[in-house]
Amino acid sequence: MVGSIIAWAGSAVGIVVVLCVIWFAVLSSTRATRIRLLSERVTLARGALIAALDRRVDVAHRIAVAGGSETTTLRAAVDIPHGSDPVERESAENRLSSALALTDLPGEASSLVGELSDAQTRVTMARRFYNDAVRDTRALRGRRMVRWLRLGGGGPMPAYFEIAEGVARVTDPA
Repeated sequence: MVGSIIAWAGSAVGIVVVLCVIWFAVLSSTRATRIRLLSERVTLARGALIAALDRRVDVAHRIAVAGGSETTTLRAAVDIPHGSDPVERESAENRLSSALALTDLPGEASSLVGELSDAQTRVTMARRFYNDAVRDTRALRGRRMVRWLRLGGGGPMPAYFEIAEGVARVTDPA
């Protein structure tokens, strides 16, 4: 009688251990899959952000060309290499935002105002999508289980992309 109880308890413990191992394996697999999907999301969002930034640079360049000598600051700011990594472009894009805010659009370039506004809106949206993907990826890769089992791989954590949005032109009150 006692032997059968001990045998039953031993098999129950074995079943619990097997179920725990299966649960842990499923949990690890789903986390690894989620990290892979988030990494793909970051990559796609980075591509969309770079495309939006490149479009804004193109519009700013056309404004600088149409503006003549009044847009020298803008001409200096549009020298941003197309397709470069967003992390490297932050300061250059901030300079471009400031130059756009300080530029008076001449009559020839005023037709580009709508296109510039659309490009700026797309940059804002693309930056938000990218930063959301980065936030989600960093949150999941920061979890203890993911760190301990190295489910996130050995790659660097994705970085946020921060630029000034809607830089307003400063006017002299005097």
